[in-house]
Amino acid sequence: MSSAVRHSPSAHGQDPSRDGTLIAHRRRGDGPPVILVGGALSTAAEAPLAELLASRFSVVTYDRRGRGSSGDGAPYAVEREVEDLAAVIDRVGGRASVFGMSSGGALALEAQAAGLPVDLLAVYEPPFAPDAPGRRAKARYASRLHRLLSDGDRAAALELFLSLAGIPADMIARMRHAPLWRGLESLAHTLAYDDAILGNGTVPTERLGSVTARTMVLTGGFSPTPMRTLTRVLADAIPRARHRTLTGQTHDLAPQVVAPVLAEFFSKDVYVSRAS
Repeated sequence: MSSAVRHSPSAHGQDPSRDGTLIAHRRRGDGPPVILVGGALSTAAEAPLAELLASRFSVVTYDRRGRGSSGDGAPYAVEREVEDLAAVIDRVGGRASVFGMSSGGALALEAQAAGLPVDLLAVYEPPFAPDAPGRRAKARYASRLHRLLSDGDRAAALELFLSLAGIPADMIARMRHAPLWRGLESLAHTLAYDDAILGNGTVPTERLGSVTARTMVLTGGFSPTPMRTLTRVLADAIPRARHRTLTGQTHDLAPQVVAPVLAEFFSKDVYVSRAS
């Protein structure tokens, strides 16, 4: 596909999910549709990757429920988030390719296993727990997270997550005084949603066997060994998956590094995938 694709202006909108919750989305560019599914604390507005892909694709970002301009609904269920992604796919014509980052990758895998019409699927380091100690650590995190959120202590819940993500305490302390903190704190309740998507942390091997889309499982070359091992386990469990390591990357993935990888994957295979 030529890179000289005409750009259409960004388009914003909201569409109802199956339960009536309005899901806000934003489209950039023209071409085959690609939907980006964000991980923890991400919103549609924070999408440098979308800008990099918009010269070749119609790239859609959306606010997962409870975030940004999207609505929310109680009680939370992973199935509702799958329905939200289905509504976004409907908006772009009923089929799309999808890239999921971190917990967004776990959501994208579950959505495709549930039968959503995804032509090509790429995921980056869905944070399942690779071993028993990891699952125990996740259980402790989940228990404390839910307790803090139940007490209304969003700031402490956010600090807990950031520390788990490896951010040093002194940096978190500085972040608390930065303008971005209030926005992050407003999203803190959705950390429980990301936790629910991962279940007890065990790799859902049997469920992944239901993923029918061609899939690329990505990891960073500088990511911890357990994470790199985990992504290979994921790729082995998905029938039509391949694994790729991005040199020099960690879980904090650089958009300019992954953009050409995704562009090649989504461009070369999309029409073959649709015909298969």
